[in-house]
Amino acid sequence: MAEVLSMGLVFDNEGKNGYAAGEAVTGQVLLELSQSIQVQRLCVRACGGAYVSIRNERGVDLTNGLPISEEHIEYLNEESTLLAEREGENEPVLLSAGKHKIDFHFLLPLCHLVTSFSGKYGRVFYQFTVILERPSVPPQRVHKELRVISHIDVNSPALLTPVYRSKEKMVGCWILTSGPVSLSAKIGRKGYCNGEAIPIYADIENGSSRLVVPKAAIYQTQKFFSHGKPITIRQMLASVRGNHIASGSTELWNGKTLKIPPVTPSILDCNIIRVEYSLVVYIHIPGAKKLTVELPLVIGSIPFNGFTYRNSSVASQFPVDMSWLAMALPEQPEAPPNYADIVSEEYLSRNIPLAIAQSEIDDQLHCPPFIVMQEFQFQPPPLYSEVDLHPCPTIERPGASFTLED
Repeated sequence: MAEVLSMGLVFDNEGKNGYAAGEAVTGQVLLELSQSIQVQRLCVRACGGAYVSIRNERGVDLTNGLPISEEHIEYLNEESTLLAEREGENEPVLLSAGKHKIDFHFLLPLCHLVTSFSGKYGRVFYQFTVILERPSVPPQRVHKELRVISHIDVNSPALLTPVYRSKEKMVGCWILTSGPVSLSAKIGRKGYCNGEAIPIYADIENGSSRLVVPKAAIYQTQKFFSHGKPITIRQMLASVRGNHIASGSTELWNGKTLKIPPVTPSILDCNIIRVEYSLVVYIHIPGAKKLTVELPLVIGSIPFNGFTYRNSSVASQFPVDMSWLAMALPEQPEAPPNYADIVSEEYLSRNIPLAIAQSEIDDQLHCPPFIVMQEFQFQPPPLYSEVDLHPCPTIERPGASFTLED
């Protein structure tokens, strides 16, 4: 009968999308024992990296003719001991029969960790392994995948830059040319996150004699490198279609949206696997090759905060000119009014009691704020400026100068 009935591993945050370098991975190692056992060592190990294996259906490598071509880069290989016999005493730890929960706290190193990914010819994979070592018994192991993410902040200046492309082509050939078709497309920034809708701005002119249709699509491009040679896989993720454009007509896309589906963030920091994205805007032309412009995208993990980009766009629309402030001043500024002209002595004597009970003060201090604000009955004084925007003419006399006032 086996002494170890079951051994498992549970993360505290099972629903977490991914752990980044420097983050703590916490959880429990679960053991169920039919009888007491001696433990020499119980540890958890985190390991992983990028793997590429390129072959075709016949088992022959696509890059150099070998049966298989493989590449591997290790990014993580760390270990943490949870239980161990005392050093120099060779006395194993005794675990009694029953169920045990052993907590662990594993800190991922501050090193380069590429985002987890799985593709046709390779993957970036990490796993957690629990290793139980006992005297005179082969080590027992249990594995669990550890999802890792390398954060990309779409608020970085490089990803907030607008992307613009334009292209034109002549439809037809030789003497059968029917006219040009032109396409200009723009997006407000380069970086987006899963679930965001990309506003597309496009200007399409159909100078040909044919009925054309504008479309847009998000593409993912996977590149796997073996011995320096890439194998590329490209697939469409989402698309949107515009209206038909008749001959001699134009169409404007003033923010036509295309939503990004759930996808892996861009992988741009791995030497053997790359995951790139692009927005392709194209015009379908019957009987001719489509006219296409491609705008690069970066899918990040830290969402757009809405401040940096909006502030920069607003600032670009308005010059730094403070002359508009003068428009807020009246044509003839007034001096501040005398307080006695606003609040009479009779009003003060009528509304300010000589003595206030402590209970009344406590009641006022605990009353809702809007009640106190409603008791403010006086308007603020008129706008006042020490700079006279409309000075009156002055008369100078020998030995004295003064200003005439109305």
